[in-house]
Amino acid sequence: MDFNVRKLATDAGIFFSRAVQFTEEKLGQAEKTELDTHFENLLSRADCTKNWTEKIYRQTEVVLQPNPGARIEEFLYEKLDRKVPPRPTNGEILGQFMLEAAKEFGPGTPYGSTLIKVGDCQRRLGGAEREYLQTSSISFLTPLRNFLEGDWRTISRERRLLENRRLDLDSCKARLKKAKAAEAKAAAVPDFQETRPRNYVLSASASALWNEELDKAEHELRVAQTEFDRQAEVTRLLLEGISSTHVNHLRCLCEFAEAQAMYYSQCHKYMLELQRELGSCSGDIRCPDSLDVNSLPAGSPTDPSAFLPLSSPSPLETDALQIEEVQPPASGTRKAKVLYDYDAADSSELSLRADELITVYTVPGMDSDWLIGERGNLKGRVPVTYLELLS
Repeated sequence: MDFNVRKLATDAGIFFSRAVQFTEEKLGQAEKTELDTHFENLLSRADCTKNWTEKIYRQTEVVLQPNPGARIEEFLYEKLDRKVPPRPTNGEILGQFMLEAAKEFGPGTPYGSTLIKVGDCQRRLGGAEREYLQTSSISFLTPLRNFLEGDWRTISRERRLLENRRLDLDSCKARLKKAKAAEAKAAAVPDFQETRPRNYVLSASASALWNEELDKAEHELRVAQTEFDRQAEVTRLLLEGISSTHVNHLRCLCEFAEAQAMYYSQCHKYMLELQRELGSCSGDIRCPDSLDVNSLPAGSPTDPSAFLPLSSPSPLETDALQIEEVQPPASGTRKAKVLYDYDAADSSELSLRADELITVYTVPGMDSDWLIGERGNLKGRVPVTYLELLS
């Protein structure tokens, strides 16, 4: 018990000494040992890495799991070291609802059979999403979390220890400076006319005491300097390891991008299959306002103009508009440059190839998202979003 009290008192004294040294440095009343420029750059780079890694990690969590309640649940399971129970994705739930609705309406009805096809596609999309989430979590989120909870905590601990060693070193420097000043004052030649003989002995004794104090302060300074140098080297090695962290995070980022590309490729494949299935429906059961995923240009997968207009002509309009009977107006025709390749969905449309020039015009009653295009003897409807109208 006595040993613990002594240790507690010693630790309290060291803490108080560091607090005094830190306060005096902030007030400009004490000197501070400055780190070299290279070390300061390493510290700044480490702080920048930590801050941006934390932001990227948090936002990636939001992207992969937008539901905050689900994120909190996963966090609690992780802290309790328990496996997160499997949770169906929204696409899988929607697909299941559609399949159950098809049973109620009758699988043999047009609506029921279409529900089955779309519901099965939604389930496959949900399964692809679940696989994408699992892959991204393992290959990208986990390494980022390991850095924040592992390597960065080690670096932070060693940096705090280095700061304590620096405060101890500066405190020893201050004590040595005071001891040298007191020893010089005690060793000064006394004034024989004003100093009493009995003070000579006291002066000599004080000088000996200050010499002893000076030797002690110099020894403590050497020990403090050695500990500071050792801790600075340990911290420097950890900070230089940030470069390896960047290399590892780069590899994880590439894997994350590959997982995203695979996921969206699967979704595109499933939607193409769904479109073909819906296109094989009976001729009098059409799907209005459909999106032709085949029209996605290969050269510009993210261009918003790559998609077909949502308001494609209705069956009645297509039947009423006989392409063979359409004649160009006397005035109002224009030249247009084709921006992307486009494959005609039926005989009433005109296939396009990028960079070719065609003549376009409109006819009364035609949807504003479409034009009549002519190329030589060929004629058909073309989407406006695939064209650049020339003056």
